[in-house]
Amino acid sequence: MTFKLWLPLVVLAVFAAMSWLPRTAARAGEMPSTNSYKILDPIRHGNLTVFPVVAAVSHDTHEFLTLDEGVRSGEVVVTESGNVQGLLRRREAPVRRDGAQVNRLVLVNNSKQPLMLLAGEIVTGGKQDRVIAKDRIVPAESDPIDLNVFCVEPGRWTATSAKFGSMGFAMAQPAVRAKAMGAKDQQQVWEQVRRQQTEIAANLEASPAAASVQATTSYARVMDNAAVKEQVDSVAEPIQRNYQSVIRELRDRNAVGVVVAVNGEIIWADMFASTNLLEKYWPKLVRSYAAEAIVTRTGSREVGVKSAQEFLQQMEGRRETVESEPGLYRHTEITGDGFKAFELTSLLPRTGFDLHVAKMSE
Repeated sequence: MTFKLWLPLVVLAVFAAMSWLPRTAARAGEMPSTNSYKILDPIRHGNLTVFPVVAAVSHDTHEFLTLDEGVRSGEVVVTESGNVQGLLRRREAPVRRDGAQVNRLVLVNNSKQPLMLLAGEIVTGGKQDRVIAKDRIVPAESDPIDLNVFCVEPGRWTATSAKFGSMGFAMAQPAVRAKAMGAKDQQQVWEQVRRQQTEIAANLEASPAAASVQATTSYARVMDNAAVKEQVDSVAEPIQRNYQSVIRELRDRNAVGVVVAVNGEIIWADMFASTNLLEKYWPKLVRSYAAEAIVTRTGSREVGVKSAQEFLQQMEGRRETVESEPGLYRHTEITGDGFKAFELTSLLPRTGFDLHVAKMSE
């Protein structure tokens, strides 16, 4: 075969081989697709199954600050809505003095980085503990912003601190997140918190720990109970350890999230724009999944990769609701047959990608 004849064949072979290589970086503004996600073999422990998700593209997310990082450094301040005085950056900005409200807090981001908030993150203190209601981005060096929240401690309305702390070791389990994100109803959030509390206490049987769990109205205190943490960690730690190993092995393949099943039923999915973001949230996400598993009666069903892949790819909905802050973020809620999905898209310069995608079964 002559040089002129075989050269095109060599070029075609090279391009074919390149098409199978992982794409490790994405151009600014390049939007991901559910088709770019691939499900890997599951990690199982008891009735909890976690499917690692890898992506065809990865984004640079190092500029984003998490709530835990911001609260820990003191650069992010969360307080009751009546405590705005003294937090303003500019004198001409309006001040609201309408007092504390159950479903509203005030947040100030004093850092030079944009802040990323996830629905389901818990802040403790103030007049009662709250859970973040919706994913959003807060600009760097922000003036005070209204923060939509739901109460997860209905029995208290007495201030324990001027500022809120972040519950860095855990976040609300999927059943509670679903009521905040999907139902958006305070009463349903309270009912779900009480239901989880009752089931956790039942798992502890007749013991001082069970009595302690039943005695409090604080979801955060329930999850911080030593006996409860021991139960949750017995499920979470093997999953966390195995998946952290997967993340290290698959960094070049862009491990970005998980699909979660309990008792063979797919209940949730969380995907991020980068492995870096996944690693930041993974320790408390896995504990939220484990908390769901320990209050669910153990069954014998198993779910496979095919079902998890289908769950992830089904994103066509009957209705979409979009909220946007121009130049900052867009939040899209998709309602479909048997599911709700939530996409947080960064609109900051040099971004334009989905920072976080969550999907829940209904």
